[in-house]
Amino acid sequence: MKKTLPPPRRRKTAAKVASKASATFPIVGIGASAGGLEALEQFLARVPPGSGMAFVIVQHLDPTRKGIMPELLQRATGMKVIQVKNRTPVREDCVYVIPPNKDMSILHGVLHLLAPASPRGLRLPIDIFLRSLALDQQERSVGVILSGMGSDGTLGLRAIKEKAGVALVQEPATAKFDSMPRSAIDAGLADIVAPAGELPGKIFAYLQRKPLIVRTELVLEDKTQSALEKVIVLLRDHTGNDFSLYKRNTLYRRIERRMGIHQITKMARYVRYLQENSQELDLLFKELLIGVTNFFRDPAVWEELRTQVIPALLASRSPGHALRAWVPGCSTGEEAYTLAMVFREAVEALKPKASFVLQIFATDLDRDAIDKARHGVFPPNITTDVSAERLKRFFTKEDHGYRVRREIREMVIFAPQNIIMDPPFTKLDLLSCRNLLIYLTAEVQKKLMPLFHYSLTPGGLLLLGSAETVGSSTDLFASVSAKARIFKRTETVQRPVQVEFPASFKVGKPFGPESAQPAKPLASLQSLADQLILRSYAPPTVLTNDKGDIFYISGRTGKYLEPAAGKANWNLFAMAREGLRYELAGAFPKALKQKESVLLHALKVGTDGGTQCVDVSVQRLDEPGPLHGLVIIVFTDVAMAVTTHTSKTPAQNARLTASERELQRVRAEARITHEEMQTSQEEIRSANEELQSTNEELQSTNEELTTSKEEMQSLNEELQTVNAELQAKLQELSSSSNDMKNLLDSTDIAMLFLDRHLNVRRFTHQATKIIKLIPSDVGRPITDLVSNLDDPALSADACEVLRSLVPKEKPVSTPDGRWFSVRIMPYRTLDDRIDGVVITFADITVAKTLEAELREKQAALEQRVVTQTKRKP
Repeated sequence: MKKTLPPPRRRKTAAKVASKASATFPIVGIGASAGGLEALEQFLARVPPGSGMAFVIVQHLDPTRKGIMPELLQRATGMKVIQVKNRTPVREDCVYVIPPNKDMSILHGVLHLLAPASPRGLRLPIDIFLRSLALDQQERSVGVILSGMGSDGTLGLRAIKEKAGVALVQEPATAKFDSMPRSAIDAGLADIVAPAGELPGKIFAYLQRKPLIVRTELVLEDKTQSALEKVIVLLRDHTGNDFSLYKRNTLYRRIERRMGIHQITKMARYVRYLQENSQELDLLFKELLIGVTNFFRDPAVWEELRTQVIPALLASRSPGHALRAWVPGCSTGEEAYTLAMVFREAVEALKPKASFVLQIFATDLDRDAIDKARHGVFPPNITTDVSAERLKRFFTKEDHGYRVRREIREMVIFAPQNIIMDPPFTKLDLLSCRNLLIYLTAEVQKKLMPLFHYSLTPGGLLLLGSAETVGSSTDLFASVSAKARIFKRTETVQRPVQVEFPASFKVGKPFGPESAQPAKPLASLQSLADQLILRSYAPPTVLTNDKGDIFYISGRTGKYLEPAAGKANWNLFAMAREGLRYELAGAFPKALKQKESVLLHALKVGTDGGTQCVDVSVQRLDEPGPLHGLVIIVFTDVAMAVTTHTSKTPAQNARLTASERELQRVRAEARITHEEMQTSQEEIRSANEELQSTNEELQSTNEELTTSKEEMQSLNEELQTVNAELQAKLQELSSSSNDMKNLLDSTDIAMLFLDRHLNVRRFTHQATKIIKLIPSDVGRPITDLVSNLDDPALSADACEVLRSLVPKEKPVSTPDGRWFSVRIMPYRTLDDRIDGVVITFADITVAKTLEAELREKQAALEQRVVTQTKRKP
């Protein structure tokens, strides 16, 4: 008997499991160091059973030891604790722990293990995972930072905040190691700060919030819409910035997130909370700014800019040209500094005959972010985005991170500015507006494109984010690289560029539903009947202005009007057929002077097929509105009068002939008068055209003046920006100078600072007692000064230190018996340059006196011993 094998079971792919998992429950990413076991146990112990969440723990573990963290954490929780293997699907109510010597990411709810980039040195596994969590879970991502050393996790929380997720941080005072929590808090990324044991409850309460709106329906109730408008007003009054031009999705999502953090369910309550707490207005303001950035974001874009785009731009500019760039929405300055580094690398690779200079203007709404950008100090975890070669080339290592070198900082000027309210920077060679337009409405984006075109010089470059385009402004910008979103200003514009400057941006109606085009109503039976009657039975009608120029024609008027030969002329008198021309020329002025209509009866009009009898009505329209002052002419056909043919006498025939001749004469005079009127009208029309041409020239001049005014406003904005930057630097320099002065005065040590040419740069008050120094001696060579020291080789020793960079110290005496320890050291700047020497004079007179006394006593003692030895037999 044959055995029937069961059909093979289909294995569920990890992607299917992940898709289901990621769609039904949230995934919480937790970062902690190896010493954060206590905080992790406190956290997991407070997670309620059946919470419906999954937890992924990323730690700093020793790569050479076997991981036992799952066994340790299992004691603190009833959930299953699993050490991650490659392609592990995430399930709810489970805890996943990263294994040693691995980096980890998540894709569609599946955990993937990666080999670390370097086995030793600075590694940032928490940042790597939290970034991938933000991309995978979007606004449902949750990031937690617990006890740990360093700044790992800060960049990961920044990515989560960009996707409108929530960031929670352990209270530093309760952490065994507070560096990681404090780094996240100092960066302004923490939404909730609490002890580790309280964070699970905060997460559960946040996830229980109800959405402010249904994502598929962007229509708010009237009360909610009114409350949203009040939030915008409160923000404008508090910060001076109007967010009504931001996309509603962005506003709804960010406000909803803040409401969820405070457990507020209704917009009206949140409005009251904002009115009572100005600090929440500041937090909401920063939330809406979405200040998320990092160095070399989208590396392929910057590589193409360095190798292809910038060299092509430099080739189109004259040698030694000073280039200008603008980076709106720069946040804390990473992108602006990245542009400066890439430009410097491109210029160094080209090695042009004349050096090019780039001046970058970087602006943002957030003044705190601008202040951080000016300092140019960044945490150690920027090594994730910046290569070791660039770190060495463009950064200086400090105790708490890296500082951008002065040569790069001096290329960038930071200033607060609102791109939709303040004048733009002009005469730019490059404009980098990446990942800013996606938060603005389509109307504002459409207005900004002509503004960017106006700001750039011919051939200037525009950089946009990966999800941004120039929209309908394809005639203003040509694509240089579609993949990198790099565009070039075009000069062959097929339509006039209408530039609306920020001051003229009008706020639409961003709060309610999108304004849809109203549906065209169906025609009723009455309207159809009215149209038929007007078309079939109404008399032919012409509407003209007071000069007879035809504006509108109703019905068939071909029997009464025909185009005149020659140049097209839509004038009533030029188009009137024989039999109407002179009669209309006489009735028209009368109708203009009186309110009643002027009637012409039984006029015989010559048509192509004979003669037609017609009644004509001419009337001026006095009703207020668009038709006021126009003239309406109505043509009504009438039957020809039947004439009875009777015999006439010769006398009657003679009189008839005379009458006909008189009539012909009058008609000839009328024709001449009409021709003269036409000539006068032509002259008047020509004069009118000249006046219109003059008016157009005046309008053009006015537009040029307006443009010049806007350029002056832009220049003024640039001067204000430079002035603000200089003032900030002056304040910083003044503060540093005051600190230096108080420090030197408090040491009570004689110090002398010399430059590379051994000229006096600075000195302390104590130094004046050794060397004859006065304030005006600054800048003089040390060899020109009179010194109390018995050391003629002081300047030579300083030169030797400058040459060898080896400090030198020796005791030197003075004629009055004082002794000083003279120490000469190289003067080293923050950029690691030698810029002179520092000479310190420490008073060692007391030590030398004691030394001399000891020597005298020792000599006396030796003499006594010798004497006693001689006395012995």
